Amino acid sequence: MPARLDLRLYLVTDPAGCMGRDLAWVVAEALAGGVTMVQLREKQATTREFLERAWRIKPICDAAGAPLIINDRVDVALAVGAAGVHLGRQDMPYADARRLLGPRAIIGLTVHDMAELEEAKATDADYFGLGPVFPTRTKPDAPAPWDMDEYARASVLAGRPVVAIGGIGPHNARIVLAAGAHGLAVSSAICSADSPKWAAMELAALHARLWPS
Repeated sequence: MPARLDLRLYLVTDPAGCMGRDLAWVVAEALAGGVTMVQLREKQATTREFLERAWRIKPICDAAGAPLIINDRVDVALAVGAAGVHLGRQDMPYADARRLLGPRAIIGLTVHDMAELEEAKATDADYFGLGPVFPTRTKPDAPAPWDMDEYARASVLAGRPVVAIGGIGPHNARIVLAAGAHGLAVSSAICSADSPKWAAMELAALHARLWPS
């Protein structure tokens, strides 16, 4: 069994979106507000910088009981003992990542469309990140957003938890939750908020109303 998987409110870090504030502080505030998982995403960092940030973030996540997921980099996840990785289509193949990380690691896969969903379903990945669901500034090269009717169908066909990602905030989160997303993967709506804690609390409360325990 993998480490604890709680996708309700999944923070994807955006160093540029933190508005000059310390990333570790933003993560700690977001966790205090109800974030349940953290993905450390460092597209511009060197390997050394990525590792340094992962080592800073991991004890904060551990103290909150929230899994730390590393974006793309299986080597960084292994080095810091992270809970797992999230992989895109250009990253290490799923089978190799699973072999290296072991059966207890959390591994998520990005899924952009129904064709990719069929490929992803052939793996035993723990969850799928279906997106983008809305246009997003965090990833300007992202493909076209999902059609919501197709998204609802994909969330049923996936056969495992799906988390919605891409342009999500309190103004539109209800749409993807109603379409069947188990959780919300959020970046700028938390990282760039005046109060990351209160932004997380608002989204966590919204999820609780639509997906009561």
